[in-house]
Amino acid sequence: MSEPRTVTDPADPRLADYTGLTDVELRRRREPAEGLFIAEGEKVIRRAVDAGFRMRSMLLTPKWLEVMGDVIAAADAPVHVVEPDLAERVTGYHVHRGALASMERKPLPAAADLLAGARRVAVLEGLVDHTNLGAIFRSAAALGMDAVLLSPDCADPLYRRAVKVSMGAVFAVPYARLDPWPAALETVRAAGFELLALTPAGADDLAAAAPHRLPKAALMLGAEGDGLTRRALEAADRRVRIPMAHGIDSLNVGAAAAVAFYAVAAG
Repeated sequence: MSEPRTVTDPADPRLADYTGLTDVELRRRREPAEGLFIAEGEKVIRRAVDAGFRMRSMLLTPKWLEVMGDVIAAADAPVHVVEPDLAERVTGYHVHRGALASMERKPLPAAADLLAGARRVAVLEGLVDHTNLGAIFRSAAALGMDAVLLSPDCADPLYRRAVKVSMGAVFAVPYARLDPWPAALETVRAAGFELLALTPAGADDLAAAAPHRLPKAALMLGAEGDGLTRRALEAADRRVRIPMAHGIDSLNVGAAAAVAFYAVAAG
């Protein structure tokens, strides 16, 4: 256990992991390169620890010292205590949850290794919105998906916003990158999966495809607005859609993912 220590200087090098958390481009460059990610809020920090991620440090406002006492006691990492206004100066935003932790990343598994023991997976192409990505991971965890596979240009599931929206579900569902894209989709097909591309146009009804009856199903979803690219659609085995009413052409990708995940897990 490390004794919590008060920090009063926003330029203190011990706070370096937490600087500029609202600068997306900065954090996208820094975090993977330095092998870290930021967990925000008591529940998310606890879930990261429970998932086996090693803690580098904690940044707490004073009121959280008692609440996080057991985590502090178990962690072999420095605990920095700062006043709320200093936390805001360091991170760039009002840290209303008052608890942050810098965690060490784990090496990503190979896609083939994840597929070996899976029956239901999500394949995401070009999702750069961290809110949508976090929502999809939360639905994947809740609805029993075995893994999530990401195209190389998808956002980082361990970016703070994605972790927060997922409520830590990014720690519960294993994921890997498919590279090169879309050629690496052959890895999914070779593992026995049928590739079902969700698209509103020129597709069969999802219910008619009966994905819950397939021995192995991979649900492909594209970015908000544009959807799956032509190359991804051509690589799929079948195109499916969620029937719409009242003139609505499509759902938000996070909502569509939840519907599709339920459909594939229903059996």
